[in-house]
Amino acid sequence: MKKKSEISRQTFLSLGALGVVFGDIGTSPLYALKACFSGHHGIALNSGNVLGVLSLIIWSLFVVISLKYVTFVMAADNKGEGGIFALYELISKKGSKQKVTFTLLLAMIGGALLYGDGVITPAISVLSAIEGLDIATPVAHKYTTHISCAILVALFAFQKCGTDKIGRLFGPVMVVWFIVIGTFGALSFVNNPVVLEAFSPWHAVRFFAENGFAGTLVLGAVVLCVTGGEALFADMGHFGRKPITLAWYCLALPSLLLNYLGQGALLINDPKLVVNPFFSLFPKSILLPMVGLATLAAIIASQAIISGAFSLTAQAVHLGFIPRIRIFQTSELNPGQVYVSSVNWLMAALSILLVISFKQSEELAGAYGIAITGTMVITTYLFWFYLRDIRKWSFVSAALLTGFFGCFDLGFLIVNFTKIGGGGWVPILLAAIIAYVMYIWIWGRAEVFANVKERGLHVTDLEDLIEEYLLAKVPGEAIFLAASDFVPHAFVQHLRWNRVVHEKLVFVQVKTLSDPYVDSGKRISIKNLEKNISWLTVSYGFMEKPNVPVAIFQAYNQLGVTQDECQYYVGQVSIKLNRERSDYGLRRKVFIVLSSFSDNPVDYFKIPEEQVITISTGVKV
Repeated sequence: MKKKSEISRQTFLSLGALGVVFGDIGTSPLYALKACFSGHHGIALNSGNVLGVLSLIIWSLFVVISLKYVTFVMAADNKGEGGIFALYELISKKGSKQKVTFTLLLAMIGGALLYGDGVITPAISVLSAIEGLDIATPVAHKYTTHISCAILVALFAFQKCGTDKIGRLFGPVMVVWFIVIGTFGALSFVNNPVVLEAFSPWHAVRFFAENGFAGTLVLGAVVLCVTGGEALFADMGHFGRKPITLAWYCLALPSLLLNYLGQGALLINDPKLVVNPFFSLFPKSILLPMVGLATLAAIIASQAIISGAFSLTAQAVHLGFIPRIRIFQTSELNPGQVYVSSVNWLMAALSILLVISFKQSEELAGAYGIAITGTMVITTYLFWFYLRDIRKWSFVSAALLTGFFGCFDLGFLIVNFTKIGGGGWVPILLAAIIAYVMYIWIWGRAEVFANVKERGLHVTDLEDLIEEYLLAKVPGEAIFLAASDFVPHAFVQHLRWNRVVHEKLVFVQVKTLSDPYVDSGKRISIKNLEKNISWLTVSYGFMEKPNVPVAIFQAYNQLGVTQDECQYYVGQVSIKLNRERSDYGLRRKVFIVLSSFSDNPVDYFKIPEEQVITISTGVKV
């Protein structure tokens, strides 16, 4: 019975994964093959080149998605969580996040590039689908931009419902999508089975030999067929590795291969259909329903990267890469499913702006690819450290595997740099801004921490401090939040100005560990400093939401502090610009602006406002 229940659960999760994770890569047939023979670096359309491009697409799916991501990279999960930040946290040394190392810088750039992809994917996917209306009726062309923008608004508005509900709704749609595109692809290439020769890598080699540099540039379009790879890894915390693997091999991969082969057979028979080879697979009698299905699939395509961006944001907040912005949990059963309103609407605004600016998917394809290939290269670089430091692979074995993946990743990345003039600057600019913001936040937090620590006291000096002020004891229970191992500055100020100490005093330090989740039995650690004065350390994983009152309740037997009757003292750092400094002017100003967006620690730690006394500390940067 238990085994049947587990099988049912895995099947259900696989269905949800189809509706969220595989939307991006699942809709790549809408534009990938078309872009290889048109657009910025289109190649001449003949049967030899069609077989060559098909071979490149097939082996890219096999190597990049099946081998690299599904087989190897998704095995490098951090207690079930995936994504570039989770991988970095897994391999990073203790304390390395306190300074900006080369590896941390690359992780930040990789995460920033994924955000850039999250802005472009919804725009190009929805545009590609709506352009199918042009085949049915030319009148629709002038309304393409308006319809696309309206769909994008609806898509992003729907995100607050949560990944679980979205997966339930979109999963069956994607099942129908994959079955339909696979079926009509198979019906097409049955009439021209020569395309099956594309499974031989010899056609890819011959393609490069015959077309030279022009053939190499086509990789910039071929990469569009694997752009959902990084989303598989980033979304792993939403569904798990096994359901994603099951959905890929059982339905997604076979359907994609059949559809690409069908489009190739169509182009060999009639090169004029290159205008839109995907929609040309279908009879005109069902064209409008197919445009509707493609539109739904395109909306779902955006879901993979949007959900990945939410997971990435949650990890970045808990790791201290960006300010504490509000994150909403959307599932009680799966803590990896989150929604970030501010990120959602910022991505929505930028996606709509791209649609309005570029107007056509063919133009936007020039901006697509750089972001995701850059992230793919960085993931391979971080995976090298995972193999060496975590899995303890030999230097030669790790070098051979990551070098093999790197050949594909770097090839795609280098070729994509030729797209910079055609819109490729968009994701680079977005990523540069986001990575710079992350860098400034890490740098600024270190500056503030050093400033406050300089004025603070170690816990060993606590007894001397109390004796120095000859403090009176007052009834009650007081809890002071500590940001580090030092006595919080708010407590020092409290003693200096109020000259009293409560009968029961607890210092609470919240730590974020390298693991996504922490076992409840290991969450709390208590150290008695002296009579009725304790130091409580509460540990959370980087995917968990801190809740200090719950921790106080769980520690009642050791502390004797009543959750509803204690008083919380929260230190608030007021950051001002130090006008006497002449260095890092822009950096310091940006950090102050970012600080204003940081969520109130009272809300972040779920502390009841009516029990809080805030003590402000001024810091100049």
